[in-house]
Amino acid sequence: MKAKKSFGQHFLNSEIITEDIAYGLQSTHLYDDVLEVGPGKGMLTKYLLKRDFNLKVVEADRDMVSYLTKHISQLEGKIISADFLKTDMNDIFEGKSFGLIGNFPYNISTQIIFKMLDYKELIPEMVGMFQKEVAERIVSPPGSKTYGVISVLAQAYYKGEYLFTVDRMNFNPPPKVQSGVIRLIRKENLELGCDAKLFKQIVKQSFSQRRKMLRNTMKSFLDKENPNVITLLQNEIFTKRPEKLSVEDFVQLTNWVTNLK
Repeated sequence: MKAKKSFGQHFLNSEIITEDIAYGLQSTHLYDDVLEVGPGKGMLTKYLLKRDFNLKVVEADRDMVSYLTKHISQLEGKIISADFLKTDMNDIFEGKSFGLIGNFPYNISTQIIFKMLDYKELIPEMVGMFQKEVAERIVSPPGSKTYGVISVLAQAYYKGEYLFTVDRMNFNPPPKVQSGVIRLIRKENLELGCDAKLFKQIVKQSFSQRRKMLRNTMKSFLDKENPNVITLLQNEIFTKRPEKLSVEDFVQLTNWVTNLK
């Protein structure tokens, strides 16, 4: 079975690293079920099967589905032949919470995070391998050059931790970049304290011109003819660039905009 570029496949060949990823899931008291995305030839799968999980895997490549069916008998009835990004997460474990894990295809890795955020009520924990740059960006703190939209949106609901780096030579075929493994554990309180839809819009708009101060990028949300807006713009937060703002700052910003409507 050769890796296919169209599916962004690079097969991990290190047993030690694979086992470390499998045991990266730690909040197992919060769920009994685990979903692996893109199992490929089942390198990670075989270690997940050793753990006390009700495991299912979702694989878009039909050739890999056939391979898994033939070579890993424990997966009988547990393979979902589908595109993860087009799958309704409520259907997989009948609406029950589950852990999410995978050596994620680089070409859809950020989309996987956004999909996870759409189903955050169901997913208390995620462990995943990404392109190193993407992994670092997801867990980057405010003030970092890599801090951006995905950092703020992920950290609004999850606590992130960078676990370890995986050298490119641990794959077949080797990717052109290094990889990084991260863990996200959902926060106890999923209420942001603001309009979640508007929060997302403001975060995206703020980083659309990340070199500019907030007073410039927020123009579409603020009516400068409103005297209250003129007063609001005196706040120091509007002199900052978006990468300097914490999740809490963006929540405050969202509430200000809401109150001005």
